[in-house]
Amino acid sequence: MEGAETSSTRAPERRSLADSVTPGDVSLSSLYAGAEPTTVTPGWRRVRLLAFAAYFGVLAWIVIAEGVPTARASLAAIIVTGLALTSIGRTWRHTAQVVLDWLPFTAVLMLYDRTRGVADHLDISLHERDIVRAEEWLFGGTEPSVWLQHHLYHPGHVYWYDALCTLIYTSHFLATPILAALLWLRDRALWLRYITRVVVLSFAGLITYCLFPEAPPWMAARDGLTDPVARLSARGWIWFHLGNVNETLANAQNDGANPIAAMPSLHLAFAVLVALMIGARIRSRWRFLLALYPAAMGFTLVYCGEHYVLDLVAGLGYAWAAHAALNRWERHRPRRADGAERPESCRDPGDLERFLRA
Repeated sequence: MEGAETSSTRAPERRSLADSVTPGDVSLSSLYAGAEPTTVTPGWRRVRLLAFAAYFGVLAWIVIAEGVPTARASLAAIIVTGLALTSIGRTWRHTAQVVLDWLPFTAVLMLYDRTRGVADHLDISLHERDIVRAEEWLFGGTEPSVWLQHHLYHPGHVYWYDALCTLIYTSHFLATPILAALLWLRDRALWLRYITRVVVLSFAGLITYCLFPEAPPWMAARDGLTDPVARLSARGWIWFHLGNVNETLANAQNDGANPIAAMPSLHLAFAVLVALMIGARIRSRWRFLLALYPAAMGFTLVYCGEHYVLDLVAGLGYAWAAHAALNRWERHRPRRADGAERPESCRDPGDLERFLRA
């Protein structure tokens, strides 16, 4: 009887935890296990607030003095430090979980940036002229980057749309880690789904870049295969009177990124993934507007000379394929593991929180 009474009283306790705990105070894995969250005293909460105030102050100083961080290592350090501050007043296991959760994600993204020259060691020829010819064939003899810059780009003047394109391009470096951090704080199960897709997309891109190295439009123009195409992705900072940021991003592009990693466009693929994951969390009839983000990213990449339209099509295909394949794997994995179906309300990642609170 005592065992029965104990089990009957534990179930409502788990339910009250899901209802009462604040985001970031406990991971979903501990809720499933029935573990109590670590209580944080008011004194520790004040210490945490002061630590976050100092953190955001230092971050603002870095942005003003050095520009928006785009290097993977810098972004990882900023994100992990911010998440580690949520451990103030808790046990060391919470801090260890931050590091262990984010280490593989960070390692994959840094490996993505270190693929420069791999194709040279594999002795695979660079795809440059063939892509230009294919693009011109698709668009009636016109290469889209050349056409857009002929109509919109003026070397002597930076327009508002140049600035907007720079902001959209820069968001590629920020949107993925920021969304991952927010999901980690609010819903670790959905965070795991998202981060799995990011890792799969990154590895798929790595393999393709090694086997099919492709020069972007600005490089093909530099090599005399097309009419002039300037690399405009960092130029918009001049419109904001932030010339140092323009120089920082340009240097990051030249020193850190792989210049022949154009096929597929992971800029577009990650933008599609961000839209898909956010769309899974909302039920508003306006969620279709999320498609504007990858659409704007696609226009930016072509106008700024970073990618061909064919690269965008491939990036869209990679994102949809990774998302669909992992959705199918996640749906069937529980059946193979324990022979039982997941609850119907838990099949949609957007319904996970409502399922816990049911």
